[in-house]
Amino acid sequence: MRAGACLLLGASLLAFCPDARAEASCGDLLPGRVAAGAASRLINADDLVRLRDIGRPEGSAFSAPTPLGASPDGQKVAFILRRADPGSNSYCLGLVVVSRDGAVRLLDQGGELATASLDGEGGRMPTGVPEVWAPRWSPDGGQIAFLRRDSGITQLRIVSANGGKARAITHGKVDIEAFAWSVDGRSLLVASRPAILADRARVDAEGLGGWLYDRRIAPNIGPRPRPPVGLAIEARLIDVATGAERAATQAEAEQLAESRKLAPFAQGIDGQRARLAPESAAPLSPERIHVRDRDGRDIPCRSPLCLGDVQGLWWDVQGHLYFLRREGWAKEDMVLYAWTLEDSAPQPVLRTRDVLLGCVQGGGALYCLRENATTPRYLARIALSDGSAESLFVPNPEFAHIRLGSVERLRWRNDRGLAAWGDLVLPPDARPGQQFPLVVVQYHSDGFLRGGTGDEYPIQLFAAHGMAVLSLERPAFVATGQPGLRTMEDFNRAMQANWAERWSLLSSLMAGIDAVKARGIVDPDRIGITGLSDGSSTVRFALINRPIFAAASISNCCFDANMVMMQAGIAFADKQRAYGLPPLTRPDPDLWRPYSVAMNAGKLDRPLLMQLSDDEYIHSLEGFTALREYGQPVEMHVFPGEHHIKWQPAHRRAAYLRNLDWFAYWLQGARDPDPAKQDQYARWDAMRSHKVAPRNAP
Repeated sequence: MRAGACLLLGASLLAFCPDARAEASCGDLLPGRVAAGAASRLINADDLVRLRDIGRPEGSAFSAPTPLGASPDGQKVAFILRRADPGSNSYCLGLVVVSRDGAVRLLDQGGELATASLDGEGGRMPTGVPEVWAPRWSPDGGQIAFLRRDSGITQLRIVSANGGKARAITHGKVDIEAFAWSVDGRSLLVASRPAILADRARVDAEGLGGWLYDRRIAPNIGPRPRPPVGLAIEARLIDVATGAERAATQAEAEQLAESRKLAPFAQGIDGQRARLAPESAAPLSPERIHVRDRDGRDIPCRSPLCLGDVQGLWWDVQGHLYFLRREGWAKEDMVLYAWTLEDSAPQPVLRTRDVLLGCVQGGGALYCLRENATTPRYLARIALSDGSAESLFVPNPEFAHIRLGSVERLRWRNDRGLAAWGDLVLPPDARPGQQFPLVVVQYHSDGFLRGGTGDEYPIQLFAAHGMAVLSLERPAFVATGQPGLRTMEDFNRAMQANWAERWSLLSSLMAGIDAVKARGIVDPDRIGITGLSDGSSTVRFALINRPIFAAASISNCCFDANMVMMQAGIAFADKQRAYGLPPLTRPDPDLWRPYSVAMNAGKLDRPLLMQLSDDEYIHSLEGFTALREYGQPVEMHVFPGEHHIKWQPAHRRAAYLRNLDWFAYWLQGARDPDPAKQDQYARWDAMRSHKVAPRNAP
């Protein structure tokens, strides 16, 4: 084997043993005071891993539920504050209330991180993405209800808004998924799926005679059939004072279901209702603002500004409708507009390149989570009247004294004419005339630049160690607006035909790299590339079709013919055949040649690091084995207890540091002197020197 391919277990087997973890030190969940005269310093990995977060950490999480709950009088906002603790491989969590005057109180502390699952082909799929639940205030503002996960079950609690000990309202064996206060504030409506218990029992019983291998099973996750999609939701009403419980009425269940909706919607005090409606039946059709007036008439806003990526709708007491819209070059701007039915066009109130997430109305203002490329997320209050903004709560004040690399926005179009952009980050002490190695990070670049999509590639940490970074924002889907597409299956088939989406993204990637090269600040022979999920697909496609890269690192792998039809299960294989891929028994090498790692293993000689979750690494085995047999420089690490997104703090820290070491080694010839890393560098030295002969290479 020429390059010493390696398969290694990830950072900590303690991921499987919560009881074996050290206790997290959560005394600094709320930030302390930072001395005004504190000396500035460079960033380190723990600065990023231990960021205090509100909501989902991705700056591109525009469609995620809001984590914010505004009080009825609009003077306070509640949320769950979260901070990772890599030492204990756990999280510190607490219910925080911030007042209009900036006062901050921690009303409850404790619990575990809950991660979301989604409806997949054949069953529910774990994602690793944090669940987000906004606290809800009682109608009189006296109490706050919130969800907290302990011992693997999510239950509902309430606490006095003035402080005191929180108490549990539910004590069931299944997760509470949603909740809402009754109109009179005396009761809470809760939603759960007790049918999951019966399903588990059925699957256990089936296992005594052997599980039927069918669409329920995803081999990468395991042989146990997954929970089915669409288990019935049970709505119940609980008396807050007595704990008495009964089934919800139809009207109460509808109220609870309404509270679960994520689509922008607003109802004014005079009964006017605003919503979004698609312009056509085409997949991913743009949506237009519609208003149902007091007489029940549906009135669309005909202005082009009312069509597109609208992120929220809010009425004020004067009858103005406010909405937040993403627009500009590849949607790099966010604009708050005001509109009335009498206006021909909405009027801008605020325009910013900052990201605004999770906005909720509090009186005449919005409470939003705000961030930009060099500023971590913070809570801001934005006046609806004039767009003036103020900072209410800064979760990470330490960053005021951390010296970050400069960020420049670059813009381009790909060969399909699709707009894209990227953020070029230079080392903090960069001087004119210097050249740097370049690391490409994908595939969204919205908000604070921490670790790219999936948060594994520490942008500012690379910069602090002398590397330039191009943080990419992907262009729109290549099939967007394509005529004749009626269903999402049509849309995905068009994306996959002749690898159209992959070629579009590759063109954008190369255009972005060319834009950086034109500045003369990077060494074209020292370019690295990284990616997770769709970004990982772009990495592999680029290594095969544009092999300009000196090293690469990916978080998922691979999309090969056998993997697609076997290793992801029947449901996934059926879906891919519907999108136009050939079945296992009718191979089409010409179709696969531009994309398959296994088919191209003989020429993929650039150092490739794989850091994979244990419920996805099986997908990589076809490609990894082919690379290994050709003696190519490849190394794989498998992280236990992980999903598509790695959620464990120790694992994210390990991924950060190994990625830093990897690119420092291959792009800069540098190595960390830590004695604990001697084996790592021995493996990489073997790859570099080609000391090991290929094994049975075809």
